[in-house]
Amino acid sequence: MAEVHLPAASWTRRADLAALVAALDPASAKATCSGLVRYVGGAVRDTLLGLPVKDIDMATPLEPQAVIARLKAAGIRSVPTGLAHGTVTAILEGGPVEITTLRRDVSTDGRHATVAFSQDWAEDAARRDFTINALYADPRDLRVHDFFGGLVDLEARRLRFIGDPEARIREDYLRILRYFRFQARFGSLPADAAAEIACSALAPGLKGLSRERIASELLALLALPDPAPTVVRMADLGVLGVILPEADPAALAPVLAAEAAHGIAPEPLRRLAALLPADPQLAEQIGARLRLSLAQRKHLALVAARTTPEEAARPLAYKLGRQAALDRLLIAGLSPAALDGWAIPRFPLKGGMIVERGVSAGPEVARILRAVEARWVSEGFPDQARIEELLSGELAKRD
Repeated sequence: MAEVHLPAASWTRRADLAALVAALDPASAKATCSGLVRYVGGAVRDTLLGLPVKDIDMATPLEPQAVIARLKAAGIRSVPTGLAHGTVTAILEGGPVEITTLRRDVSTDGRHATVAFSQDWAEDAARRDFTINALYADPRDLRVHDFFGGLVDLEARRLRFIGDPEARIREDYLRILRYFRFQARFGSLPADAAAEIACSALAPGLKGLSRERIASELLALLALPDPAPTVVRMADLGVLGVILPEADPAALAPVLAAEAAHGIAPEPLRRLAALLPADPQLAEQIGARLRLSLAQRKHLALVAARTTPEEAARPLAYKLGRQAALDRLLIAGLSPAALDGWAIPRFPLKGGMIVERGVSAGPEVARILRAVEARWVSEGFPDQARIEELLSGELAKRD
């Protein structure tokens, strides 16, 4: 295959990256590069696809202490983010860059790997998950180094494990969920049969992973533009039932259609709520099981309660907040258009104003507040003059 070079994307021209490369590999500034550092992974893959690049990772045969020493000598601050696995993070003006020493696996247990440092680029590539993630680019000339056919797979939008899929999954069972996320983002159909067979056969191994890792991958999948076909396929292969047995995969597509119809951005918690039964207590339990934050669990339960056609958009938003109301409307197939450009008002009547009208402070004041507020909401949040009328009417009932 002819040499392939990265397009000169804006990030490849960053001055702070050039300074980082020069610090790690002084010979790179000369006519011949000593090959001590290369870009790797997502930045290479996404640039080849013409996609925006969020994170930049580098690989090097230099061991972590040597990386730290060279960065310090160049005046570049670093953080030892994962020395046991060979990772040092350089803090640059344009954003942090992870620099990881070339590695090979010594042992794996399905969750964690014990690694040894290496000097061999191909050996480092062999321990990565998918061929399209094992692409390296020389920062000097942007030449792409491909050890396992990742360039061909990328062009075909084909997602393949490196080597034997079962062996790669047994090294880390999270790769099952990563497979489906990457398939949803980069893959095409038909999917790689060997990969699907391995994911299906080894799905029970997901039970040994931490709930946090599972939740992170699940939400990342649900944040993609169109995860619905992939979620259905996960269910068909028995994978979804292991991590989310309560899910109804067919419930996701209508929500995505509603989002598209109203120009609403993807929201993974909304989509997760759509997959679950309309049971707030169960949603709370699932959120706890997935180790979601308290705020996420509360939102998930709130949205799982669902909305009926009788509930108008604005009163719902006033009661629940804009995001929860939006999510419930979309899941119910109802239009959220009434919320566009509308600021949720604050109820202006205070207890002291009722006391000034001759009502003794106490439960009666609270009752009147609730009654007036309910009328105010049902009438579409009228102005102060109407609130005074509502209050007068409520007070008249006491006479």
